[in-house]
Amino acid sequence: MSVQERKERERASRERLIVATARELAEQQGWDAVTTRRLAERIDYSQPVLYSHFRGKREIIGAVALTGATEMAAALRAATSAATSAADGAGARVTALARAYLEFAERNPAVYDAMFQLDGGLAFANEDTPEPLKDAFAALLETLGEVAGDGVHPALFTEVFWAALHGLATLTRAGRLPPQDTERRVELLVDRLAVI
Repeated sequence: MSVQERKERERASRERLIVATARELAEQQGWDAVTTRRLAERIDYSQPVLYSHFRGKREIIGAVALTGATEMAAALRAATSAATSAADGAGARVTALARAYLEFAERNPAVYDAMFQLDGGLAFANEDTPEPLKDAFAALLETLGEVAGDGVHPALFTEVFWAALHGLATLTRAGRLPPQDTERRVELLVDRLAVI
């Protein structure tokens, strides 16, 4: 391995450490606790080293969001793949997708906030959208596109269904919806929106 390759690997490893530490700190104490000073202390690097990777907290939030999008896409695909063998077909896949989405949001509140609530400097819904975000949307579209119904654009249907899931996730987390009714809400959402 050349010196340049080693330096690139070390840089990539430091960047992953910064992102993982920011995520951990945010999950434990909230995003307000994530500062470059605290991150530098936790990972035992100087603040200038952090700034050589990220210009500030906004870019760190964006990096956490991209990691989260990759994880969410994998979770959604795993859930729908596991439901593929079910006798219910598309309905089982859509229900599994909705449950997986809500479970991801519940298990990873700081990551979910980085993805959808906070300014991470990421472009959504245009040609500049980073690939992990496009892939997370594609993971929704792969299943939801099947149940959009005649004459309904699959991507538009996916946006509406996603918006409903996002609303359920954020309202439940904020204590505006009782969590014990989550499953009934999922059933209602799938029954009323999906054409199965």
